[in-house]
Amino acid sequence: MKKLLTIAVAGALVASVVGCGTANKEATPAPAATGGAAATPKADTGKKPTIGVAIYKFDDTFMSGVRAAIADAAKDKATVDIVDSQNSQPTQNDKVDLFITKKVNALAINAVDRTAAGVIIDKAKAANIPVVFLNREPLEADMKKWDKVYYVGAKAEQSGTMEGQLLVDYFKAHPEADKNKDGKIQYVMLKGEPGHQDAELRTKFSIQAITDAGLGVEKVAEDTAMWDRVKGQEKMAAFLASSENKIEAVLANNDDMALGAIEALKAKGYFKDNKYMPVVGVDATAPALQALSDGTLLGTVLNDAKNQGAATTSVAAALANGKTPNKETTGYDVTDGKYVWISYKKITKENMNEAK
Repeated sequence: MKKLLTIAVAGALVASVVGCGTANKEATPAPAATGGAAATPKADTGKKPTIGVAIYKFDDTFMSGVRAAIADAAKDKATVDIVDSQNSQPTQNDKVDLFITKKVNALAINAVDRTAAGVIIDKAKAANIPVVFLNREPLEADMKKWDKVYYVGAKAEQSGTMEGQLLVDYFKAHPEADKNKDGKIQYVMLKGEPGHQDAELRTKFSIQAITDAGLGVEKVAEDTAMWDRVKGQEKMAAFLASSENKIEAVLANNDDMALGAIEALKAKGYFKDNKYMPVVGVDATAPALQALSDGTLLGTVLNDAKNQGAATTSVAAALANGKTPNKETTGYDVTDGKYVWISYKKITKENMNEAK
């Protein structure tokens, strides 16, 4: 009887040990699966990290291209959750809160208001979730708040300079474009969002490029059209109604506003019967390339949506995996330890296939 009892106890102990070993084996991966709000995942977890992406608004033509590029680049790197901030900073803040609650491994934020980036950085830092801003550059002071804050974008002054150069090239090749023969370009300017660094710098440097080339300029009118095609058409129609005979060129801070201006010009009989007005924009969106092909848009500046999206994904994925973003870990040069700059390029009908 004692022998049987001894065998039974020994069997129970073996079963208990085996059971504990199985439980521990199942429990081990749990931290890697959840990520944890206060821990950036390790590079060797073997699990794709999750990146929470907030776009300022989905119906922006250029950002639609960036959004598609992020999703495409993430296929082998990460799981991305992309949301629409509906052009509302409070809405975007709520989206960030939700991402933090979900314990995403990194954030990629196209800020509605660049001056509000500090609030998002504070939230991300408290949760130890790295954050990559894209397309709308935070203030320098906010970028210095934390070592896990990065920016991916393009230098707006470069796009403005190239936009101005497009007009310089045209007026030098077509002296008849100077309708009143005063040696100046009489222009109208369609600006993006007031205070937005891209709007301000593109406006400033486009005009500076013209004067640097030795041409005179005179502003006939300027107004904001908020990056929007319909608003661009409305503003241009107003310019034409008040000053059509004075206008020799149209500068727009982006392609959507330039395309709106073209619609207003078409309504006034332009782009047929040798009646022409040079219009330039920025972004090289698909509709803009079609306008180039049609001969209604003089030129645009390639704002590389594909590489902005791909670089954002690469930087965010590196951070989510506990790596320091650099050329080796992301495939992109990182300037000053925080910035990935994607270069612009002048696009005309002659080289539009490069933009495609």
